[in-house]
Amino acid sequence: MKGFTDEPNYIVELLDGGTTLEDVIDNHIYEQALAEKNAFVVANLGALMQQHVLWQSTLPMVRPFYPVKCNSSPAVIEVLAALGVGFVCANKAEISLVLNHDVPPENIILAGVCKQLSHIKHAAKNGINYLVCDNEAELCKIARAHPNARLLLQLSTDAQAEEASMAFGCSLKSCRHLMETAKELGVDVVGVMFQVPTSCKDPQVYAHALSDARCVFDMGEELGFNIEILDIGGGFSGSEFQLKQIHAAIRPLLEAYFPVMSGVRVIAEPGTFYVSSSFTLAVNVIGKKVAVSNLHVESKAELTPNDEPDFLYYLNDGVYGSFVGKLLGNTIPSPTVHKMSLTADEPVFPSSLWGPSCDALDQVVEHCLLPELTVGDWLIFNNMGASGQEESAAINNSDRPPVYYTISTDDWFEMQEAGISLDNTMKNFSLVQYGL
Repeated sequence: MKGFTDEPNYIVELLDGGTTLEDVIDNHIYEQALAEKNAFVVANLGALMQQHVLWQSTLPMVRPFYPVKCNSSPAVIEVLAALGVGFVCANKAEISLVLNHDVPPENIILAGVCKQLSHIKHAAKNGINYLVCDNEAELCKIARAHPNARLLLQLSTDAQAEEASMAFGCSLKSCRHLMETAKELGVDVVGVMFQVPTSCKDPQVYAHALSDARCVFDMGEELGFNIEILDIGGGFSGSEFQLKQIHAAIRPLLEAYFPVMSGVRVIAEPGTFYVSSSFTLAVNVIGKKVAVSNLHVESKAELTPNDEPDFLYYLNDGVYGSFVGKLLGNTIPSPTVHKMSLTADEPVFPSSLWGPSCDALDQVVEHCLLPELTVGDWLIFNNMGASGQEESAAINNSDRPPVYYTISTDDWFEMQEAGISLDNTMKNFSLVQYGL
């Protein structure tokens, strides 16, 4: 990471006129057809800007803090930092990454309720004072390693408890005990946070969570703390409809419990919301099998007229690469077939998609409906920005698909109007005209 700003690190292709992301994908597939047919990623940096505009127009009273673990691509960090977004870091490496993009320490939160001591000390050394805590052992550790820490207490929510096998966050009763202990240890408590998982379909879960948060604020005031930050967590899928649902649910509650005159700063942690639609992955079919009643055959010629085939396709990328998010519990979206491989009105068949390792765990998609494919065809996975693109680096960096960055002229002009430039806020980018 040293010398990060000495020269541009990312070549970003500027798409003008009628050039679309699909055109870029077509071009790279054509290039790969003449070469090794490797998987690749196309990143639309303009989608980050579009999502930021959507957030500001829908939830202007809530400041976004991006959780770096969602996608730690340095290009994503640089764009979001230029847009003035705050960051939530989970470890020392993420802190260093964000600091290297000139993000002020006061715009960084060290999350996680069980942090390594070295990470806490690293935060203290770099002036990062906002830390999340939900238990007494963590509180004592923070008191020793970072006495200037300003804590955000994490509350448990019903929705989070139902989804997770391990409960995170503390109850109202535990919050009072934690604040009393913090008072004894001389550690300041300045905020309350909670998490609502993306899978939660009921926006009304915020009613209970915000009511509990108000109680914690009142407890803190009784104990002499000036609690001024409310973090409503993540859980934002990226869809405009869901964002508006959440806005409709929380706006009257925020006005009742945390009115503007109270001076409380409301923040949130939209991760998937920002990056999901920004990354598109193209993979190549490298193998194929036909299965009937769990029996594998080499081709449809071996089937009887009454047999209905299922197809198993093997791809040149899997869960030990770009789809590592599958191992972490993320859902991998079903792909589309690249248009150059597809003819109209083809029948579709039950299919499963597998990575190249021949490992039983290397199943990318368990079931989807696809036309019959042949080896060499291409599949396109949209909305891959939060599905493990960056985690794959920890598994095998040398085999990571190349990323081709793009932005439309309209999105680039919008960024410039927002005060973003290559000279000042995005020094690590080199903009080139697409096709030149």
